[in-house]
Amino acid sequence: MEMNSITHVILTGGVGSRLWPLSRKSKPKQYLDIFDGKSLFEMTVDRNKNLADKVMVVGNIDNCHLSKAVLEKSSTEYIDIIESTPRNTAAAIAFAAFASSADDILIVTPSDHIIGEIQLYEQAIQEAIEKAAKGFIVTFGIVPTKPETGYGYIERKGDNVVSFREKPNQVSARDFIAKGNFLWNSGMFCFKANVFLEELKVYAPEVYETSKLAWESNKDGILDLELSLTIPSISVDYAIMERSKKIKVVSSHFEWSDLGSFESVYDYLITIGHSVDENGNMVIGTNNYTAFIGVKDTIFVHTESANLILKKEFSQDVKSVYHLLEREKSSLLN
Repeated sequence: MEMNSITHVILTGGVGSRLWPLSRKSKPKQYLDIFDGKSLFEMTVDRNKNLADKVMVVGNIDNCHLSKAVLEKSSTEYIDIIESTPRNTAAAIAFAAFASSADDILIVTPSDHIIGEIQLYEQAIQEAIEKAAKGFIVTFGIVPTKPETGYGYIERKGDNVVSFREKPNQVSARDFIAKGNFLWNSGMFCFKANVFLEELKVYAPEVYETSKLAWESNKDGILDLELSLTIPSISVDYAIMERSKKIKVVSSHFEWSDLGSFESVYDYLITIGHSVDENGNMVIGTNNYTAFIGVKDTIFVHTESANLILKKEFSQDVKSVYHLLEREKSSLLN
């Protein structure tokens, strides 16, 4: 059997609004060196380097220099696709597929996730590659460890996807866990480039056509702004995953977190020995002596220009502070 070329596609477009003030537009969470002295982006590159023949980075005009610095440090050759304006994941993945040969298998991962138990991760990747080689679009579902409300879910029967579910409330999340056939939606995918593009053409033809035009006019991987603005900004889940008849899911047992909130950052930092006081309070971003009085499970986040103090269970609400500052056009987001 002829071996397909494997490309690891890294999506770096997120701004990490729920990790403000650590995560800023000028340095989103995937480039912060607070995780074992490495950034999440660097860890993403490292864990996949033996699984793929090529590396491709789909980033934006604001962060491509940050990716370049990491990849040059490790002398990693890569294909650079630079979006002039963010157009969501359907377009970002389309650009990667247009930049590939028809039969190339793409492993698409976000750049800001923590993954453990690498042997189980590699097994899941190999299973996905086998399914992708047969013409399926594969998504990775994580076997849940708790009724998490911060993730989307995949309802499955065997390796077939029954439905995708939005982030649930606590009652629904507990119901999903009790049923036993729901997985966390990891936002990772695997497929042949031509299969993805064929499905995009069928289910989101406007995204296909406008992305194709923008890609064909790229200059050294940089996409034209005016053409990019014509592309509908929709997620790959909505464009293809929820509609295509070629979807399979790999039920995955590796440790996974999208570190999408300070609660998940807190949980991860504890596993690598970050200190908390006797009441579960944690300081992030400073070595200054900090005392907590009369509070439990509180996180103090320090940066040069802004501080954040929050109860761990209210981590999802950080986004509302971000949106408030956005409405005020605050420089604190930069």
